[in-house]
Amino acid sequence: MKNILIGVTGGIAAYKSANIISILRKKGFNVKVIMTKNATNIITPLTLETLSKNRVITDMWEKNHQVDVEHISLADWADIILVAPATYNIIGKIANGIADDMLSTVISAANKKASVFFALAMNSNMYDNPILKENIEKLKRYNYKFIEAEEGFLACNVTGKGRLKKEENIVAIIEDYIEKFNLPQILKNKKVLITAGPTEEAIDPIRYLSNKSSGKMGYSLAIAAANLGADVTLISGPTNLNIPTNIKNFIQITTAQEMYDEVFKYYENTDIAIACAAVADYRAKSISKQKIKKSDDDLTIILERNPDILFTMGQLKKRQTLIGFAAETENLIQNATQKLIKKNLDFIIANNANVMRNNTNSVTLLSTQYKSVEFKETEKEILAYDLLLKIGELA
Repeated sequence: MKNILIGVTGGIAAYKSANIISILRKKGFNVKVIMTKNATNIITPLTLETLSKNRVITDMWEKNHQVDVEHISLADWADIILVAPATYNIIGKIANGIADDMLSTVISAANKKASVFFALAMNSNMYDNPILKENIEKLKRYNYKFIEAEEGFLACNVTGKGRLKKEENIVAIIEDYIEKFNLPQILKNKKVLITAGPTEEAIDPIRYLSNKSSGKMGYSLAIAAANLGADVTLISGPTNLNIPTNIKNFIQITTAQEMYDEVFKYYENTDIAIACAAVADYRAKSISKQKIKKSDDDLTIILERNPDILFTMGQLKKRQTLIGFAAETENLIQNATQKLIKKNLDFIIANNANVMRNNTNSVTLLSTQYKSVEFKETEKEILAYDLLLKIGELA
């Protein structure tokens, strides 16, 4: 049985929280509720107390509560915090470190145990506001999760995106998340080596060659592998991502040669290697020690090949399960299959290169021994578990 803390904010969809609580209770979840002051103008605390079977908290300074520091005890109690509806205001608060009421304070104090979901609902113009989009992207980098709003007729008498997702669908998303993250330790005692992110190849002290890789897929795989019981080493190029807290060994590199050197410090003792990094194929043959000044002439830079890390891993492979990625702009399956064979891989994960920097991905898992498996578009965090579970099933 999971503990779910529902945060109800002052959006007009606050009344729908009653049905969410009712559905969760019927499915056997423990539910507690925090309401903002504005939410109490839309639906009464008594209604949600009756449904949740727990006292509803509305005031951070309420006198008649237990002796525990309540925002800490609630944050520790919750396995999942679901804010529904999540308004423009609450997203802005959390994204900018504002904790001025009980709900925002509990979310801010939530430990690493609790996963926080925001079920978005607001006016369509607010939903399209670039400030909201920036705040959402910022929070996603810190592993906050979002349930997108739907198209529909809104309280402001317009039709657009901003309607709270149907209550039963919100609960289904939470249940699916719990199912995926209540996982067997299929990688227990396995050493897993993962490369992630881009590399940077210097041209001069200012400029470098690189690519659009964000590292999100590789970091998601590292987090998932660790949660499945693995001893994970993550070797990463430069990214804007937070270092995963659940992995034992994180190594930061910049260039392809540095990644090559680090990979082969660990590869021999690795059980599963996943080459997710977008490694530069070429580097400048000569790096200028000073900034190259602009002139009226064209600039020619002579490039030389970087070492092929994945090919070398395939040549040296003994007992390891070796998994590569193929990011292609055309002939996806054909090119990925050729790479699978040429580099002596056990599996290759094929995806469209245009998804770089996206939070979602759809991929095809290919192998010389098994039928291909397609994975529909989903968040990279979820996709990582789906891929590792399928590979664990097949390998």
